[in-house]
Amino acid sequence: QCDWSSDVCSSDLEAIPGIGARTAERIVEYRQKNGAFKKVEDLMNVRGVGEKSFLKIKPLITVAPARGSAQE
Repeated sequence: QCDWSSDVCSSDLEAIPGIGARTAERIVEYRQKNGAFKKVEDLMNVRGVGEKSFLKIKPLITVAPARGSAQE
């Protein structure tokens, strides 16, 4: 599984079925601009990732708590 909250690079993201080079770049740009993903559904806020493609990759991705967070 791929952890979307960490510093995964675009080449790592392209390894996920349905994520091409441009979408991978947009995911990285979104994360740099908005911070780590808080939940996997946030991925649908990235241009080029709609509900249909999200549902295909959802089983392959996870979001971990941000490093240094106070979550238990």
